[in-house]
Amino acid sequence: MTDILCREPNTVMRLARLGSMHQSRLSFMRVLTRRLAREGWRFEQTAFEIDEMGQGHAVYTAHGPERSYSLVAFAHDLPPEKRSDRVIAEAWDATFTLYDGVPTDADIARLSQNIPVQEAGRVSGSELSVSRANRSVRLWEHVVSALASGKQPSAEQIDAVGYLMRTTAVYGSGKLGAADREMIAERPEFRAPFQVEMLSVYLTRWFVTDLVQHMADCRARVKGTTAVRLAPELARSMGIGNSTGLGMAPFLLNHPVLFNNWVAAREKAIQAVRNIEEAHPDDIALFRSLVERSKMTIADWQSEHPIQIQKLSALRSDADQVTSYLEIQTLAGPKPWDVLYRWAEEALSLEGQEWIASLMLEPYGGLVDGFAEDMSADNTATFRIAGAMTIGDLRKILCDVYAWAIDTNWQTPANKARAWYVSEEKLEPRLGERFEEPIEEYEQPLAPGRDAAMLYQALAHWPDEAQVADFLLRHSEHRHVLRRAQIVGRAPYAEIRDNTISDQVLPIDMLRCKLAFFGATKFDPRSDRWVRICMYGNAPLPTELTAENAEFWVFPELEEGAA
Repeated sequence: MTDILCREPNTVMRLARLGSMHQSRLSFMRVLTRRLAREGWRFEQTAFEIDEMGQGHAVYTAHGPERSYSLVAFAHDLPPEKRSDRVIAEAWDATFTLYDGVPTDADIARLSQNIPVQEAGRVSGSELSVSRANRSVRLWEHVVSALASGKQPSAEQIDAVGYLMRTTAVYGSGKLGAADREMIAERPEFRAPFQVEMLSVYLTRWFVTDLVQHMADCRARVKGTTAVRLAPELARSMGIGNSTGLGMAPFLLNHPVLFNNWVAAREKAIQAVRNIEEAHPDDIALFRSLVERSKMTIADWQSEHPIQIQKLSALRSDADQVTSYLEIQTLAGPKPWDVLYRWAEEALSLEGQEWIASLMLEPYGGLVDGFAEDMSADNTATFRIAGAMTIGDLRKILCDVYAWAIDTNWQTPANKARAWYVSEEKLEPRLGERFEEPIEEYEQPLAPGRDAAMLYQALAHWPDEAQVADFLLRHSEHRHVLRRAQIVGRAPYAEIRDNTISDQVLPIDMLRCKLAFFGATKFDPRSDRWVRICMYGNAPLPTELTAENAEFWVFPELEEGAA
């Protein structure tokens, strides 16, 4: 029987599909928890010096086989009028750094002068990340009040929000003076992407549950009573929220090789599972169970944004269709996962197709988890332009990768209505209206489709046998997109094959894609330019983490007899 090939980049790399991706076994949060459990990491709270006003610091240390890392957390008594999720905020309810090792008192004193002020401070190469978070005010007050009154908080209210705090930034890779990526890239625990940031958020969640309990204890003491302990299952149900805006969207365009490696790993995993000739009954049973558990997440997933409401409606309909399909299909025939995927391609929305594509990977950790080792990238060699390439070979790449762009009329205002630029105030990416704002002269090179079409036109009279180097000597203005074309020639999933500056572009598609690779769930767009998510919801706390619960925590547990 013929092997199933990886899905074509022209299918996968469209914004609508990228914006419908779901977390999977290869998502960075799950890669981390599996490693922590597999290697027997040990966790301890080594300091908790926070007063009754909620001010002070705490330290949480993760001890691995070779190294230890410590989350140094600073809690602040923030007035409500200063609380903002915007990147231009200057104060937060809590600020953090992930320290390389175990900090001394002198380290904590130094960090206390810098971490709470974030961009206004400076850190050293001993710090691996810098982050900040704000409370979800209503849920925070509800949980503190309930515990202080001797009652457990409402599970319904917790489910409606999903988190007690949400991060507004988690910076790594040299930000504010922290350690550069290459300083730690060869450490096994950080070889997969964003493991520093994911470890920081995982330990932050532990701190947040301790802090809310501490504040409840303090309130109860004032009343002369004793607060109850937050029920472990309620603590576990809460993740860490995140507000992500336009600042993250250009990342996928600015890191084409890294993006390729993420998508290629997932596509190779999907291909490997689709090529399985026969499914073992235990794998089928696990898949069926996880479908039902995933449907619980879908049922609880709320959004007020019209686009996401429509997508959620389609996904819930898709989930019902999958249930009906599985009532008839036993998955016992030849290449059952390919049969399922092909059915999904015909019957389900893009959201449903990507949901099934991720779920199919779940029973096959031994087959697919190794792909996570190939998801990082060293861009240095890849970005060198190959000057000896012929114009004919370059033209072939352009026709394959950018055919949609070559066929686009770039003189039509709607096709170039937007422009990416960097704000002067905070040096953050923004997306403006080209014909309504004076921003065109500040435009960033984040429209590779348009630029590739211009390159193609510039090549029109050049002979196939001529070399790229000769062309660039005369037309250096095309250097940036020519480099991209050469990258995609070797990394087929490196390029988004859609118009990133049209009047229809939805930056949330780029945000959703990146956050799905992080492992986020319950995407809640607040506009077409920023989204709230939840990280580590249902995950075991570090002190509870075992090989048994490190795998499928992202799926809610079924009630007895519900499977």
